Amino acid sequence: MRSTRSVVAVVPARAGSKGIPGKNLRAVAGRSLVRRAVESALAAVTIDAVVVSTDGDAIAAEARDAGARAVRRPADLAGDEASSESALLHVLDELTAAGEEPEVVVFLQATSPFIDPADLDAAVARVRDGHADTVFAAAPSHAFLWRIGDDGAARAVNHDAAVRPRRQDREPEYRETGAFYVFRTDAFRQYRHRFHGRVELALVDARGAIDIDDASDLALASALAPRLEQPTPDQRPAAAPHVPALNGAP
Repeated sequence: MRSTRSVVAVVPARAGSKGIPGKNLRAVAGRSLVRRAVESALAAVTIDAVVVSTDGDAIAAEARDAGARAVRRPADLAGDEASSESALLHVLDELTAAGEEPEVVVFLQATSPFIDPADLDAAVARVRDGHADTVFAAAPSHAFLWRIGDDGAARAVNHDAAVRPRRQDREPEYRETGAFYVFRTDAFRQYRHRFHGRVELALVDARGAIDIDDASDLALASALAPRLEQPTPDQRPAAAPHVPALNGAP
């Protein structure tokens, strides 16, 4: 790993999971979720090294076998209440102690099984070139959202319920997929949060924008894998349109 101007991908992968026991080691099309994240990062041209933060021996072994470095996560950072940011900061502290603090961090979530290395490279370039401070994966959405109030009544969230515009007449909103977030190490240390400064979106293929949380998500990903991972020319998504920046808050 280069000691300066390096890009390191970090994959937090706890051993515990309430929704799906052993989730990070569950397989989609023959490859575990943690292996998929590691291999996607290693396939990106701009990423120099991959680190998996885990409290599990089996996950650490799988990470190393896939080509990543495993960092043991302390028990107090491995519980249900521990934030992803705390795991990332722990990895950075370990790298810094070894004289290997990276310039840019790529935070990947193993629960997103279809991360495109080209999307990672494009996001890293936007952060490194100074166009954005944070870039994260998002997919367009035209969904009408509702919330149930304390009284049990439904209330519109992102639209006027009395007006039903056509899909093509609505400005799209963007759903955070959770697949990846890219930011500079120094800014992340300063704000201690993944969203800071100028925040931009990296539009990803909505067909594979799955965040695996329960067994049905895992079954869907397994069903989609053969089609998404061997696309024919007419299946490849069109180039993503330009998306204006969001105003990030410190």
